[in-house]
Amino acid sequence: MTHLKAGDQAPEFTSKDQNGNDVKLSDYKGKKVILYFYPKDLTPGCTTESCNFRDNYSLLKEKGFEVIGVSADDEKKHLKFIDKHDLPFTLLADTEKEVINAYGVWGLKKFMGREYDGIHRESFVIDEEGKIEHVILKVKTKEATEQILELYN
Repeated sequence: MTHLKAGDQAPEFTSKDQNGNDVKLSDYKGKKVILYFYPKDLTPGCTTESCNFRDNYSLLKEKGFEVIGVSADDEKKHLKFIDKHDLPFTLLADTEKEVINAYGVWGLKKFMGREYDGIHRESFVIDEEGKIEHVILKVKTKEATEQILELYN
Protein backbone atom coordinates (compact mmCIF):
# COMPACT_ATOMS: atom_id res chain seq x y z
CA MET A 1 0.00 0.00 0.00
CA THR A 2 1.10 3.53 -0.68
CA HIS A 3 3.11 5.62 1.73
CA LEU A 4 1.85 8.82 0.10
CA LYS A 5 -0.89 10.92 1.66
CA ALA A 6 -2.85 14.10 1.07
CA GLY A 7 -0.56 17.13 1.19
CA ASP A 8 2.48 15.27 -0.16
CA GLN A 9 4.15 16.40 -3.37
CA ALA A 10 3.14 13.93 -6.06
CA PRO A 11 6.18 12.08 -7.43
CA GLU A 12 7.18 13.47 -10.83
CA PHE A 13 7.33 10.89 -13.60
CA THR A 14 7.98 10.42 -17.28
CA SER A 15 6.35 7.38 -18.83
CA LYS A 16 5.22 6.20 -22.26
CA ASP A 17 1.56 6.42 -23.18
CA GLN A 18 -0.33 3.99 -25.40
CA ASN A 19 1.16 5.67 -28.50
CA GLY A 20 4.75 5.59 -27.29
CA ASN A 21 4.80 9.31 -26.43
CA ASP A 22 6.49 10.56 -23.27
CA VAL A 23 4.02 11.83 -20.67
CA LYS A 24 5.18 13.78 -17.62
CA LEU A 25 3.14 14.74 -14.60
CA SER A 26 4.50 18.27 -15.04
CA ASP A 27 2.72 18.39 -18.45
CA TYR A 28 -0.49 18.69 -16.41
CA LYS A 29 0.58 21.60 -14.21
CA GLY A 30 -2.43 23.90 -13.79
CA LYS A 31 -4.90 20.99 -14.05
CA LYS A 32 -6.32 18.50 -11.56
CA VAL A 33 -5.27 14.94 -12.36
CA ILE A 34 -6.91 11.65 -11.44
CA LEU A 35 -4.03 9.17 -11.58
CA TYR A 36 -5.51 5.72 -11.21
CA PHE A 37 -3.53 2.52 -10.90
CA TYR A 38 -5.04 -0.78 -11.97
CA PRO A 39 -3.66 -4.33 -12.24
CA LYS A 40 -4.22 -5.40 -15.86
CA ASP A 41 -5.87 -4.40 -19.13
CA LEU A 42 -8.86 -6.38 -20.39
CA THR A 43 -9.68 -8.02 -17.05
CA PRO A 44 -13.17 -7.72 -15.52
CA GLY A 45 -12.48 -5.36 -12.60
CA CYS A 46 -10.06 -3.16 -14.53
CA THR A 47 -12.48 -2.92 -17.44
CA THR A 48 -15.33 -1.98 -15.10
CA GLU A 49 -13.24 0.74 -13.45
CA SER A 50 -11.90 2.15 -16.73
CA CYS A 51 -15.37 2.15 -18.31
CA ASN A 52 -16.72 3.98 -15.26
CA PHE A 53 -14.16 6.74 -15.90
CA ARG A 54 -15.04 6.62 -19.63
CA ASP A 55 -18.77 6.92 -18.97
CA ASN A 56 -18.20 9.92 -16.71
CA TYR A 57 -15.33 11.45 -18.67
CA SER A 58 -17.31 14.48 -19.93
CA LEU A 59 -18.45 15.28 -16.39
CA LEU A 60 -14.90 14.90 -15.04
CA LYS A 61 -13.52 17.19 -17.77
CA GLU A 62 -16.29 19.69 -17.04
CA LYS A 63 -15.20 19.72 -13.40
CA GLY A 64 -11.57 20.30 -14.45
CA PHE A 65 -10.10 16.81 -14.11
CA GLU A 66 -7.72 15.00 -16.42
CA VAL A 67 -7.73 11.19 -16.19
CA ILE A 68 -4.61 9.02 -16.53
CA GLY A 69 -4.62 5.26 -16.03
CA VAL A 70 -1.45 3.34 -15.13
CA SER A 71 -0.65 -0.36 -15.32
CA ALA A 72 2.40 -2.45 -16.16
CA ASP A 73 0.90 -3.50 -19.51
CA ASP A 74 2.74 -2.46 -22.66
CA GLU A 75 1.64 0.09 -25.26
CA LYS A 76 0.24 -2.56 -27.63
CA LYS A 77 -2.02 -4.02 -24.91
CA HIS A 78 -3.14 -0.50 -23.90
CA LEU A 79 -4.11 0.28 -27.51
CA LYS A 80 -6.16 -2.92 -27.66
CA PHE A 81 -7.87 -1.98 -24.35
CA ILE A 82 -8.58 1.56 -25.55
CA ASP A 83 -9.93 0.37 -28.91
CA LYS A 84 -12.11 -2.36 -27.43
CA HIS A 85 -13.70 -0.09 -24.80
CA ASP A 86 -13.44 3.33 -26.50
CA LEU A 87 -11.43 4.87 -23.66
CA PRO A 88 -10.92 8.63 -24.23
CA PHE A 89 -8.00 9.17 -21.84
CA THR A 90 -4.30 8.39 -21.58
CA LEU A 91 -3.00 5.04 -20.32
CA LEU A 92 0.62 4.85 -19.20
CA ALA A 93 2.60 1.73 -20.09
CA ASP A 94 4.71 1.45 -16.94
CA THR A 95 6.39 -1.82 -17.91
CA GLU A 96 9.43 -1.10 -15.71
CA LYS A 97 7.10 -0.21 -12.78
CA GLU A 98 8.86 3.12 -12.15
CA VAL A 99 5.63 5.10 -11.64
CA ILE A 100 3.99 2.17 -9.86
CA ASN A 101 6.87 1.98 -7.37
CA ALA A 102 7.14 5.78 -6.98
CA TYR A 103 3.49 5.86 -5.88
CA GLY A 104 3.90 2.77 -3.68
CA VAL A 105 1.12 0.72 -5.24
CA TRP A 106 3.17 -2.45 -5.86
CA GLY A 107 3.04 -5.04 -3.13
CA LEU A 108 1.70 -8.23 -1.67
CA LYS A 109 -1.86 -9.12 -2.67
CA LYS A 110 -4.17 -11.97 -1.76
CA PHE A 111 -6.70 -13.49 -4.13
CA MET A 112 -8.57 -16.76 -3.73
CA GLY A 113 -6.21 -17.93 -0.99
CA ARG A 114 -3.11 -17.19 -3.04
CA GLU A 115 -0.50 -14.52 -2.21
CA TYR A 116 1.48 -12.73 -4.90
CA ASP A 117 3.03 -9.37 -5.73
CA GLY A 118 0.98 -7.05 -7.89
CA ILE A 119 -0.49 -3.61 -8.42
CA HIS A 120 -2.95 -2.38 -5.82
CA ARG A 121 -6.02 -0.65 -7.25
CA GLU A 122 -5.57 2.89 -5.89
CA SER A 123 -6.31 6.39 -7.14
CA PHE A 124 -4.61 9.71 -6.49
CA VAL A 125 -6.14 13.12 -7.07
CA ILE A 126 -3.36 15.60 -7.75
CA ASP A 127 -4.00 19.34 -7.65
CA GLU A 128 -2.93 22.03 -10.11
CA GLU A 129 0.39 22.53 -8.29
CA GLY A 130 1.34 18.84 -8.22
CA LYS A 131 0.32 18.12 -4.62
CA ILE A 132 -1.74 15.09 -3.69
CA GLU A 133 -5.23 16.19 -2.61
CA HIS A 134 -6.73 12.76 -2.02
CA VAL A 135 -5.68 9.11 -1.98
CA ILE A 136 -8.36 6.47 -2.49
CA LEU A 137 -7.09 3.15 -1.20
CA LYS A 138 -10.25 1.09 -1.56
CA VAL A 139 -11.46 1.83 -5.07
CA LYS A 140 -14.91 0.51 -5.93
CA THR A 141 -14.64 -0.38 -9.62
CA LYS A 142 -18.29 0.40 -10.41
CA GLU A 143 -18.17 3.70 -8.50
CA ALA A 144 -14.64 5.01 -9.14
CA THR A 145 -15.83 8.37 -10.46
CA GLU A 146 -18.42 8.80 -7.72
CA GLN A 147 -15.81 8.12 -5.02
CA ILE A 148 -13.77 11.03 -6.36
CA LEU A 149 -16.63 13.46 -6.97
CA GLU A 150 -17.97 12.86 -3.42
CA LEU A 151 -14.72 14.32 -2.10
CA TYR A 152 -15.56 17.66 -3.74
CA ASN A 153 -19.19 18.08 -2.64
